[in-house]
Amino acid sequence: MKAFVFPGQGAQFPGMGKALYEESTEAKELFERANEILGFRITDIMFDGTAEELKQTNVTQPAVFLHSVILAKTTPDFAPDMVAGHSLGELSALVANGTLAFEDGLKLVYQRALAMQEACEINPSTMAAILGLADEKVEEICASITEEVVVPANYNCPGQLVISGSNKGIEIACEKMKEAGAKRALPLPVGGAFHSPLMEPAREKLQTAIEATTFHTPSCPVYQNVSTTAVTEISEIKANLIAQLTAPVKWTQSVQNMVADGATEFVECGPGKVLQGLVKKIHAEAEVSGL
Repeated sequence: MKAFVFPGQGAQFPGMGKALYEESTEAKELFERANEILGFRITDIMFDGTAEELKQTNVTQPAVFLHSVILAKTTPDFAPDMVAGHSLGELSALVANGTLAFEDGLKLVYQRALAMQEACEINPSTMAAILGLADEKVEEICASITEEVVVPANYNCPGQLVISGSNKGIEIACEKMKEAGAKRALPLPVGGAFHSPLMEPAREKLQTAIEATTFHTPSCPVYQNVSTTAVTEISEIKANLIAQLTAPVKWTQSVQNMVADGATEFVECGPGKVLQGLVKKIHAEAEVSGL
């Protein structure tokens, strides 16, 4: 069975989507429609902007979403048996399997990006990648830091867990992780504690937007970051999507469940190759490729 997986923030690169725009009339129309919906020419930043310009959350998230979704929409015989997306990528996956219309997906992504940016400004916070430590040990250390917010945020693959929290909390946690034997504890260049309780203001805003959006019955199951299992029920998809901003991205567990349910081939749909690498680390026998 074939699973299509969609990357999140961090997969962007200067020039992304330009070849797609130039080679496909359908892609060009979708990109131009996106410019109209957003009210600015995001294509100018994607195709000709600097890495720094692309790094702004209100640009990054719609840019990665557009690259991913337009790739899926312009791929002949695109017919996934299952889909999943990493963080932001979950919205791309929900457009790819027909749960959300292209326009609605883009509007939600943009609202999500703006809400997250605002939450970052309210609560100065950050994230760090912990390498070479068992998930259980990372969880234990996070739980031991009670005076600050520190939580597991991204279960990327065995031995790679990203933590999220207050600036002071992450600083304390990194020291403790190194003492416990982590190969590395790397603070990440992000402007906020994504997938932590500090994103609560963003979650509330996104909930309002999601509840006002029309969702359709998906063409195939989505394995969501929060539940990690196959979901097709609209009310459950919405609830998981709302919970996602303050809950961890359980990517390792999602891929394991997809494999258990019969996935043998994983196709990354979007910029970069990050998910292909993670899937291989989670399940070495998986066949991986990218569009």
